[in-house]
Amino acid sequence: MKIEVALDQGRLPAKYGKFGAAADFKNQHPLRSFPIKISNLPEQAVSLALTFVDPDSIPVAGFQWIHWTAANLPINIQEIPENASQQPPFSFIQGKNSTASPYINEADASINQRYVGPTPPSGIHNYELRLYALDKKLDLKAGFWMNELQHAMEGHILEHQKLILPYRG
Repeated sequence: MKIEVALDQGRLPAKYGKFGAAADFKNQHPLRSFPIKISNLPEQAVSLALTFVDPDSIPVAGFQWIHWTAANLPINIQEIPENASQQPPFSFIQGKNSTASPYINEADASINQRYVGPTPPSGIHNYELRLYALDKKLDLKAGFWMNELQHAMEGHILEHQKLILPYRG
């Protein structure tokens, strides 16, 4: 299995986070998701899931920031296109990100249950994108938490791929 994200000078392009266009923000959150190319899926794959997190946020926030979780993506795709989180071109479900936490308490599901882009305060943060090929569709409902996704995937991961996507603050 292979995933690819086009980088700009070795980093996630600025438009997918805090330096994005004003039209791509809502309640001060950048919402335009980046495209992900997918190839060489295992033959037995039935669905895909993804996570996009910032482990470098731990010293800043006290926890790993969750930017995007999604499940039951179809296997017959070759790309998750740009802005698929806000304008899904195919059926899939999305989970909560860290803006849904009691520390932020963003109530708008178009924000807290979608992609929310990187906004590191300074320096470079190394974001982790993981794509999972699964042997079944997961029994989850929109707005699931990341730990629910992880539990649902247990014993069903055929393969997974991780990319580190740096983004500047």
